[in-house]
Amino acid sequence: MAIVDGFLFTLTFITALGCGLIAGLFFAFSVAVMQALARLPAAGGIAAMQSINSAILNPLFLVIFLGTAAGCALVMLTALARWHSPGSVYLLVGGALYLGGSLLVTAVCNVPKNNTLASVAPADPGSAGLWAGYLASWTTWNHVRTVASLASLSSLILGLCSLAH
Repeated sequence: MAIVDGFLFTLTFITALGCGLIAGLFFAFSVAVMQALARLPAAGGIAAMQSINSAILNPLFLVIFLGTAAGCALVMLTALARWHSPGSVYLLVGGALYLGGSLLVTAVCNVPKNNTLASVAPADPGSAGLWAGYLASWTTWNHVRTVASLASLSSLILGLCSLAH
């Protein structure tokens, strides 16, 4: 049982770090990046966001973002298998918050908006209306991802505290 406890503690710790990194990234977009892009003329904002959306799809980001999702799934499975153990509820909730509020929201809400934006010519006169709608909707969903990732981190930390005692 000590090996399982050590594995779960280490897995949860690393997964919580991933949630924190992703929460910080989403937070930076919510409080600074999107506001800065909104101050630019539409063509400039679109071009900048298209560049950001292309640059973010790099191996380091994908390992952290998807690795954290895999960690959450494994933490949840382990918590279910050890349901009687202290902290299991926190671990289960923490994993679910990240998978639903970060990964799922990204896949269902933010990525489709990014794909639509990628197909727009920034200088096209009709792109300004699309940009205004994108800014409002994308940022709202980003707020959801930020809160969910932070709540996931918090729940995993509470689970870690239970595991440590």
